[in-house]
Amino acid sequence: MSRDRGPLRLRRLDRSALIAASVTVLSLTASGCMVVHGEREVLPATTKAEAAKALQQFTNAYNAADKAYDSSLDAAHVTGALGAIDAARLKAGKANSPSGNASHTPLKLSDVTYTIPKKAGWPRWFVADAAGNKGGTARWLFVFTRDGMNEPFQVAYLTLVAEGKVPQFKKDADGWAEAVPADSTGLATEPGNLSKDYTNYLKSGGDGFADGSHTSVWRADRAKGAIRPGLATQYIDEPLANDAYAPLALRTTDGGALVFFATHHYVKETAASGTSVPDPGAAVLALTTGEIKQSLMMEFVSNEVALDPPKGAGGRQVDVIGRIQGLTSAKGS
Repeated sequence: MSRDRGPLRLRRLDRSALIAASVTVLSLTASGCMVVHGEREVLPATTKAEAAKALQQFTNAYNAADKAYDSSLDAAHVTGALGAIDAARLKAGKANSPSGNASHTPLKLSDVTYTIPKKAGWPRWFVADAAGNKGGTARWLFVFTRDGMNEPFQVAYLTLVAEGKVPQFKKDADGWAEAVPADSTGLATEPGNLSKDYTNYLKSGGDGFADGSHTSVWRADRAKGAIRPGLATQYIDEPLANDAYAPLALRTTDGGALVFFATHHYVKETAASGTSVPDPGAAVLALTTGEIKQSLMMEFVSNEVALDPPKGAGGRQVDVIGRIQGLTSAKGS
């Protein structure tokens, strides 16, 4: 009578596989080569030398693209909100000036500070804070991000912030910053909800955001623009928080966070019967499809940076300290 040797054979195979795996691990350890799983290990996003190199590569590509009005020259260095804004700006520039940007002035950055968080998982990212030869005394804040070790760093967010408004960041003994998760509940607003809460505020007002040029003043300006004689203007605001547009936040020394986030906006202008929409200008027309007869729908992408205080911090509200917005498309009808 034959005996069923299947389970025994399987046990031997399993044991052989375990031995082979153990030998492989021992071999890797002995040779000094180890595999680090970036999705699990808590590591700095990069080194300061690599961050400086990424900023220089971006600046070179950005200047080349701006000079030629050619988005292919910096497409590999931008993503997310900045990528959408930059590509549309260059497209419009090329349409109106095929030979390039006659008024091009190279962007030059100085006095750069790099804030690099230590975290697990992707994306890995860092912030560069620089002085620029444009924008007066405002600080240029760049957020570089990448989704894998073999991918380049790209700028997802670019905002200009008034001098003195950039907060101090919490750092460990080695100088690495702390990334704040999108679902952190210890803040006035969870970073992952900030885009939605901000667009709700723009629609309806209410509490939650401190008065300022990107909140109460912007709402007041839009209210005035909506009642121009002979022209009705409607505003549609939508959150933008997925994939390359996901918010990114750094812990500040007061227990709050500096949050970079994006939003999506539409502005529709409709002329009264018998009249037409005012000429929107060459830059808008370059991004417009359809014929502008009685209405024009313009689409914008905006990237913001906000100070999000600790929950219950003496009634402090979210303070939007910087915003850059760009037209990405338009449609006439």
